Amino acid sequence: MTHELLPQQHRHAWMTQEMDDFRAQVRRYITREMSPHLDTWRRQGFIPREVWKPFAQMGFLLPEFGEEWGGGGGTLAHQLVVQDEMALQELPENIGVHSIVSHYILDYGTPEQKARWVPGLVSGDFFASIALTEPGCGSDLKSLRTRAQREGDEYVINGAKMFITNAFSGNFMVVAARTGEAGSGGVSLLVVENTHDQPGFRIGRRLEKLGQHASDTCEVFFDNLRVPAHNLLGTVEGQGFRQVMSQLAYERLLLAVPAAAAIELAVSLTVDYTRQRPAFGQHLSDFQNTRFKLAECATIAHVVRGFVNDCIQRLLDGTLDDEAAYMAKWWCTEQQCKVVDDCLQLFGGYGYMSEYPIARLYADARVQRIYGGTTEIMKDLIARRLFA
Repeated sequence: MTHELLPQQHRHAWMTQEMDDFRAQVRRYITREMSPHLDTWRRQGFIPREVWKPFAQMGFLLPEFGEEWGGGGGTLAHQLVVQDEMALQELPENIGVHSIVSHYILDYGTPEQKARWVPGLVSGDFFASIALTEPGCGSDLKSLRTRAQREGDEYVINGAKMFITNAFSGNFMVVAARTGEAGSGGVSLLVVENTHDQPGFRIGRRLEKLGQHASDTCEVFFDNLRVPAHNLLGTVEGQGFRQVMSQLAYERLLLAVPAAAAIELAVSLTVDYTRQRPAFGQHLSDFQNTRFKLAECATIAHVVRGFVNDCIQRLLDGTLDDEAAYMAKWWCTEQQCKVVDDCLQLFGGYGYMSEYPIARLYADARVQRIYGGTTEIMKDLIARRLFA
């Protein structure tokens, strides 16, 4: 779709013929079964949960999970390819959140918890969200105020969460709550199943956002919500902060990969538009400014993609350090916003109209520099290593 415009990338070990075939299958399915409904999903503000069941049956929801769980036995690269293809067709990153939550269960759940929850996450019976951010607590997870009080064989959860993706469309939520004293050691993760059927679980507003209109983002309230004590993820309280932090390298790539895709899509759309748009007796693509600007954007696209592909290989090899993942997250998303803005400028007034994909890419891009850790936090984490 867009890769053909750019120079050939180095083929890493993960970029096999099998992966190319998988990518083609994902692309065909999204084009045929999902993209035609995207305008409707944007207008209503969410993708219906039922959409993910056939997606899962095709092996695309959690392709990295083993066959013993009902998955395809792939790698994390398979999931990242799905993210890539969805972004190339302007679909939001809802299943990235689902994948993150599913890995929490797989990595930290007890055998009983994994047997109870993982098959449903793979099949799409469960569609997941994670409730971390609070009205007064964003990236500083150690300061969260939502509390889970142990009462016999149950935890009673009280508090509020903000900006929760999939809260409305999903039915399975991992909640970060305070089970102990202040600080990171007092945070635990608890699972809430069949969320909309639970007394004490309440969705507030479906928040109106600048972009990402097909992705539901909500306020969530817990009013004496009772969950079984065995829904504590793992067996010991106070492990939630460590559990969340341990997945960060993969989570950063879940944002860097769509950034690469959005950059490529923006360049492709703009090349096509400027070739066709007449101006002063010629086409926009004939002007040196247009050609130089798109040459810059294409160069950024190529470098971003190369960096991302290398990070994926290192992730699979087990050599992707946190700092490189932080670099990928902040730099690729910053380049996404820059390139999309430059491309929109070449559309002139039409670029400001939401019926044009470039306008939607512009609106969708802005949050990439905020969620999953802001650019400023990524830079601070990198600097800590530099000055350690």
